[in-house]
Amino acid sequence: MLKFLDHLEEWMIALLMGSATLITFAAVLHRYGSGIDTLQPYLAHINMAWAQELTIYLFVWMAKFGAAYGVRTGIHVGVDVLINRLSDKNRAKFIIFGLLSGALFTGVIAALGSDFVWAIAHTDQTSPDLEAPMWLVYLAIPCGSSLMCFRFLQVTWNFIKTGSLPKHDHGHVDGLEEGAEELDNLHPHDLNHGGKH
Repeated sequence: MLKFLDHLEEWMIALLMGSATLITFAAVLHRYGSGIDTLQPYLAHINMAWAQELTIYLFVWMAKFGAAYGVRTGIHVGVDVLINRLSDKNRAKFIIFGLLSGALFTGVIAALGSDFVWAIAHTDQTSPDLEAPMWLVYLAIPCGSSLMCFRFLQVTWNFIKTGSLPKHDHGHVDGLEEGAEELDNLHPHDLNHGGKH
């Protein structure tokens, strides 16, 4: 079930980002094509005013799901210079506290966002260009925050069981041989790998 959620999350992010890119590209082509005398009669009746609004909404949804993906894969940057200098026992306590704080914060945002979406759903508010119900736009807040809360809890549970955190190699380039691992000072260090992330 978790593998399905992982893949769904990745496909959602890719689909949202790809759609926003294609819509922006089409809008730019339309804008510049409309300035060409031979193309203007064909493009004048096409209304692309909605493209910018839709692109913004797609990027908002992508950012919310991307933040959850970042928690799962360990790509969020943290300032952990002091935490990494603590003993393993104390470092573990601070890491768990930080992860549970993230879960609490995103859980509260998900709950407040759900109330907000529920209230907006009972109004006639629509977006200016697309005329889509605004509750669909704001649904990104409870959906993305709920997934992020789940990911914080998932990472916390995994850390308690194994003592390891999600690892993302910021310097990795596909196709190049792996070099010597260097100490990563952007994330808390694992407890199992000799102080290395």
